[in-house]
Amino acid sequence: MAEQYMVGVIGGVIASLLGFVFLYCNSLIRFRGQRKLNRVASMEFPKKNSVNKTGSEGVGTADIIIVGAGVAGAALAYSLGKDGRRVRVIERDLNAPNRMAGESLIPGGYLKLIELGLVDCVDDIDAQRLLGYTLYKDGKEAHVSFPLEKFQSHVAGRTFHNGRFVQSLRKKVASLHNVSLEQGTVTSLIEENGIVKGVQYKSESGQVLTAYASLTIICDGCFSNLRRSLCSPKVDIPSYFVGFILTNCNLPIKNYGAIIVAHPSPIVFSPISSTEIRCMVNVPSEQVPSVSNGEMACYLKTQVAPKVLPELYDSFISAIKKKGNIRISPNKIMAAAPHLTPGALLFGDALNMRHAITGGGMTVALSDVVILRDLIRPLHDLSDAFTVSKYLESFYTLRKPMSSTINILANVLQKVFSASSNPAMENLQHTFLGYLRLGGMFSYGASAMLCGLCPRPLSLAFHFLFIAMYGVGRLLLPFPSPKRLWDGAKLLWVASSILLPYIYSEGIRQMFFPLTVPAYYRTPPKKSPEKSFMH
Repeated sequence: MAEQYMVGVIGGVIASLLGFVFLYCNSLIRFRGQRKLNRVASMEFPKKNSVNKTGSEGVGTADIIIVGAGVAGAALAYSLGKDGRRVRVIERDLNAPNRMAGESLIPGGYLKLIELGLVDCVDDIDAQRLLGYTLYKDGKEAHVSFPLEKFQSHVAGRTFHNGRFVQSLRKKVASLHNVSLEQGTVTSLIEENGIVKGVQYKSESGQVLTAYASLTIICDGCFSNLRRSLCSPKVDIPSYFVGFILTNCNLPIKNYGAIIVAHPSPIVFSPISSTEIRCMVNVPSEQVPSVSNGEMACYLKTQVAPKVLPELYDSFISAIKKKGNIRISPNKIMAAAPHLTPGALLFGDALNMRHAITGGGMTVALSDVVILRDLIRPLHDLSDAFTVSKYLESFYTLRKPMSSTINILANVLQKVFSASSNPAMENLQHTFLGYLRLGGMFSYGASAMLCGLCPRPLSLAFHFLFIAMYGVGRLLLPFPSPKRLWDGAKLLWVASSILLPYIYSEGIRQMFFPLTVPAYYRTPPKKSPEKSFMH
């Protein structure tokens, strides 16, 4: 342990010099970005919208159409509706979703719920407080506590059944008289002269209808069938989560999830109600056994169960045997690569996805809702599709601090935690866990980013640099040798080959130098009274 601290201190002196520059630049970027959002949000909101209203008979008119009423769509509809917009929400299925994704809300997302006036949506759904995670590997453990000391006592992560949370959000949406929520399947976008004017959809009864609005926001989830015309989707599926529910057991530490870093698959446990624990096993895409013929149950019992914590073992085996309890969900990764499309905006998982191992997806979505709400708030007129689209282009840069930090952390950690025969990858796993065990500023900073409380790409780069220096120093002690130098070089190579592609896909300029992006400086278009009367 003394050697670990020696490495930490030596590395800290060097990294702090670079860190000072990183953090200074980061503070400048955050200050200017927040100042812009505050300026936009504080502008006068129109009492009456002068939007060009056109619509098809029988479906009414709206200022904004939102496709999808999941977490992102419902939260956005409520926020825009509270601002006085007339919003039409079209959701494929208004029944409670029965899915294992979207069951973890980290503290950064909880704070966004408060900001949006939606925090009561986690009440009365048996949501569980989440204060951190405990990581286990080879009999050793590392505690990662969320840094919540500066917040009120109710601020923490939350875990719950996704369907209960979504229905709670939809209930809030339905309470607004100026927001309509209906069941229907959107089949296509309606375009005229390169401008999206609305959508065509099938109602619950099968009737084909059209709906028109000045702005159509597509947030129909990870399986979106509308995104292809609005972005350049490059979807990667590195693994699948095999999930099931455990009962009659408790995690080692109350209000803490558990992550077991083991061969052949990392395992994640988190409570989703007062009596249930969700278990998710990360299985590489090329190795997913079949559920229907019993291969998956056999795989879980023989390969995964021996790595499970003793206090969870019996419940784990019982859950595997329970018929219909095992479910599979793809872990999709897709960087945001939108096309600027007048009249339309891509949003939520339809725009951007990351690996689900850190549970940060809903936090990114809720952060995006806050940003987009504040950008739209001062717009008196949405009818000029080209002007509005050019202005809203700034959304894709302003969202980067939160989205890129959580995306990169999730995507990198899923690779680091995945089993590998490469000794350098094994060294990287031990390096990361050892770094967290150092405590203090080391684990504090990492956990702050992990839980969405420190959405700063430059801080992320600083910590990855520090982890790399710690890892190399750990391999070189007690004194360097040719083999240890080679091992250190391989660790740096493996770490770089994992991290750099994800940074590149997020956009180096938007992440680290947003002040150089022209869209960053876009201001709300000025009200044009003449245009309002023309229509």
